[in-house]
Amino acid sequence: MDLFDLSGKTAIITGSSRGIGRAIAEAFAEAGANVVISSRKQQACEEVAAAINARCGTERAVAIAASISDKAALHAMVEQTREHFGQIDVLVCNAASNPYYGPMSGITDEQFRKIFDNNVLANHWLIGAVAPQMQQRKDGSIIIISSIGGLIGSDVIGAYNVSKAADFQLVRNLAVEFGPHNVRVNAIAPGVIRTDFARALWEDPKAEAELRRVTPLGRIGEPENIAGTAVFLASKAAEYVTGQAIVVDGGTTIKGAL
Repeated sequence: MDLFDLSGKTAIITGSSRGIGRAIAEAFAEAGANVVISSRKQQACEEVAAAINARCGTERAVAIAASISDKAALHAMVEQTREHFGQIDVLVCNAASNPYYGPMSGITDEQFRKIFDNNVLANHWLIGAVAPQMQQRKDGSIIIISSIGGLIGSDVIGAYNVSKAADFQLVRNLAVEFGPHNVRVNAIAPGVIRTDFARALWEDPKAEAELRRVTPLGRIGEPENIAGTAVFLASKAAEYVTGQAIVVDGGTTIKGAL
């Protein structure tokens, strides 16, 4: 038996038209899963789905656009997924936003609310739409892509970090609630990954050099470095893992800035 085989399973991955979400969707499809590619723009989703299907030689991916700020759109995406593939076995809440960089004293209420709405409340909405059927079947895996920001402080992305810390607690609470129904809930906490979302943290050569210096593995992470952990959490290999936050940061948090 292949502990990492996802054949026959269906996964929704939000924010999967690029970056970490796309890498996870590609890895899931290669492991045998059906995947729903979702982000705000339908065309971007369709391009990724077409690329995955061409690589797999069969229809493994479908594109269903939905904004994480729109509860009705998220519920519609869940229903369309069920109509197309049947049950949903895995949910990956990857999409997030961070409209503000700087000290928290300068953030507006609107920006603060947007961060929490998109990074925490949207996860709550999606999980609420997917979890009941998982509980009925007594099988399912829910994965929230959080961040090492939820473990440390920052004078640049403080509100974002607070939201990611909230995601860790959301995972712990739901793991307790869903555990009796054999539905697992876990988080992945990436370090700085070379994506457009984190571009402000690494695009300056001096900033990247400093990140390399404080990272024991000596490099910035790539999106595929997160995908393997997601496959693990979605698979039989992780059937006794729940309520956890798995840090994937090249060792940054154990070294700090020394």
